[in-house]
Amino acid sequence: MVPVELRQLMRHMEWADSLAWNAVLTHPASEGDAPTRERLMHVHGVQWAYLQIWRGEPLDLPDPSSFHDLPAVRAWGRGYHAAAVGFMESLDPATLGNEIHFPWAAQLVQRFGALHPSTLSQTILQITSHSTYHRGQVNARLREIGGEPPLTDFIVWVWRGEPAPEWPSEGG
Repeated sequence: MVPVELRQLMRHMEWADSLAWNAVLTHPASEGDAPTRERLMHVHGVQWAYLQIWRGEPLDLPDPSSFHDLPAVRAWGRGYHAAAVGFMESLDPATLGNEIHFPWAAQLVQRFGALHPSTLSQTILQITSHSTYHRGQVNARLREIGGEPPLTDFIVWVWRGEPAPEWPSEGG
């Protein structure tokens, strides 16, 4: 069984993403706001990239211009979470220590001078941390454009009884 903490972090990430999306989609100024769109595209693009790497698939991310509006980006992000749940459920705990190889490793070596191995478990932690960081940027931007960002802290999710995600309706 995959450690409960990793499963909790992934479930929390979906819940927090859904709350951020609710706040973005209910604030009219968000639709035309390029920084909000770019940050949300980045969050979900990295989530999808890691999932494809974990599953041993070639990277295949859509062109950002293929999304006609924010609800289309939201649907793509929500699709990641459905796929990630399936991935987490299929994991053999013995694979958590497997080394993950990144297609952009040469760029990292150039930037940092060396690249130490990272494991599947460590990269699951990374994707949840990365998403939290950029979700905070989305929330800060939402406040800048007059919206009210949601409280998405992990401990709030725990205090609330680890609720299911609250995805906005497909129409908005």
